Amino acid sequence: MALRDELLKSIWHAFTSLDVDKSGKVSKSQLKVLSHNLCTVMNIPHDPVALEEHFKDDDEGPVSTQGYMPYLNKFILDKVTGNFDRQDFNRMCWTLSSRKNLGQSQLVISNDDAFKIWCIFNFLSEDRYPLTIVNEEIEYFLRKLTEAMGGSWVEERFEDYKLKLSSKQQSLNPWELILLVGSGHFIKGIDRQTLSMGINEVYQELIMDVLKQGYMMKKGHKRKNWTERWFMLKPNFIHYYVGEDLAEKKGEILLDGNCGAEPLQDKDGKKCLFLINSSHKSFEISAPDKKKKQEWIQAIQTCVSLLRQCRPAPHREARQKRREMRLRQLAEQEDLELRMSELQMANEAKQLELENMRKALEEAATNASEEETRRLQTQTDLQDRYRVDLEREKMVRQQMEEQVAQKSTELEQYLQRVREMEDMYRQLEDALEDEKRARQDEEAVRRVQARLLEEEAVKRAELEEFHLRQQRAIAETEAEKQEMEKERLVKEKALQAAMKQLDQLEQERHGALEQYQTVMKKLEDATNNTKTWKHKVAEHEGMLRLIQPGSKGQQLITNWGPAAFSDAELSLRRKQWQEMKNQTTQAQ
Repeated sequence: MALRDELLKSIWHAFTSLDVDKSGKVSKSQLKVLSHNLCTVMNIPHDPVALEEHFKDDDEGPVSTQGYMPYLNKFILDKVTGNFDRQDFNRMCWTLSSRKNLGQSQLVISNDDAFKIWCIFNFLSEDRYPLTIVNEEIEYFLRKLTEAMGGSWVEERFEDYKLKLSSKQQSLNPWELILLVGSGHFIKGIDRQTLSMGINEVYQELIMDVLKQGYMMKKGHKRKNWTERWFMLKPNFIHYYVGEDLAEKKGEILLDGNCGAEPLQDKDGKKCLFLINSSHKSFEISAPDKKKKQEWIQAIQTCVSLLRQCRPAPHREARQKRREMRLRQLAEQEDLELRMSELQMANEAKQLELENMRKALEEAATNASEEETRRLQTQTDLQDRYRVDLEREKMVRQQMEEQVAQKSTELEQYLQRVREMEDMYRQLEDALEDEKRARQDEEAVRRVQARLLEEEAVKRAELEEFHLRQQRAIAETEAEKQEMEKERLVKEKALQAAMKQLDQLEQERHGALEQYQTVMKKLEDATNNTKTWKHKVAEHEGMLRLIQPGSKGQQLITNWGPAAFSDAELSLRRKQWQEMKNQTTQAQ
């Protein structure tokens, strides 16, 4: 639908250029030529014979009965596939419309620059016919153009220009916009070449969807050499050419949601490197400087993000947002004007009502004055009558006062009885309320008692079942207890026997210990005695020689001297001593 709207804008210019007398009607021969040219430039297959039938000079056929717009939609725009050169289409419509509306003598720009401004006008114009561009879009375009030429935007100059526009004319048609730019009003001090370059840059961005372009070095995939190329970034592609004149295209990089750009380390003598990853291959690029490198990476990542979110180019999305904002403001303004109109009508109605009230008050004042005169006359007549009536009234009032005093006494008594009845009624209500609360409490207690009885019955059943299980468990436990009692008696007898044996062993251990202490005492005395005798023998060894038996072979030396015991006696004593030592150890 967006493509059809944009095509209709260019076709509208071509149609209005054929409408010489501005009556909204164009001859069939001219419409036939226009339709043929449209089908040719948009690559729409058409039959020349059928075209002649549609536009034959009679009152039949789709153009004769319904006009050109239904024919344009049905036979041309409905068959558009988008597989055509938009620039050729725009140039065809431009050629038809510029001959009638554009005079080159007043312009400082070329016809090609005027064509680009015309395309920019179609892009920024409102979707209402006749096509116009509002002040906000004019300012947006002039700002873009000033930035592209490297100048600074002067807000005061544009404000002065807006003041020159009449209060009714807050927009421009395409030829007025071309005249505004081509007359040099906003390019003072800037040469024509710079202006042409600025127009081309804005045209490339807004119409050709060129988001970024410039020279960079590209590494080849086969020969691995570095070649300078002119790169042009669009929402879906990156095209690269031999030069910025776009004469020879060398290739393109298809962008999708899986693509990306990432920086690389400097290598092979190249700096400011980054890598473009596409679905098919990767491209190593060398930017002129670090700033350009970062700008290209950011621009490519922005395109990939827009593709992932299925969003249009930034300038197209911004244009749509501005249009939506203007529509909201227009709706608010219309609503405000409607409310102001309603308030104005209400104010006029109020003024009319106030005027009627003023007249009514004047009439009422006149009537009141006349009525006052009549009233004074009547009052004079009635004063005498009132004097007589006053006397009569005094008498009647005295009687009434007496009756009132009597009635007051009766009323006071009646009120006293009413108050007593009210007190009794309140007491009765309190008693009824107390009785109601008591019944509610009694009902709650009964419910609680019923619930407790139910719980008690359940508990009683559970206790009886538990008691039965306990009785069975007691019976089983009693049998086990008797069995364990028998085992306990047997173990107790065995324990008593073991205790007796332990007491006996304890007594034997004490006896063996006393015997061991006695033997140790004897051994210690014998050792001391032996030392004494050895000492004496050593002192008197030279003086005498003891008489000893003859040599009998190897003699045994003990603590009591040589050959104190025989071998058998010594073995017996050693065995007894070892047994005694073992008993002592066991006792301990």
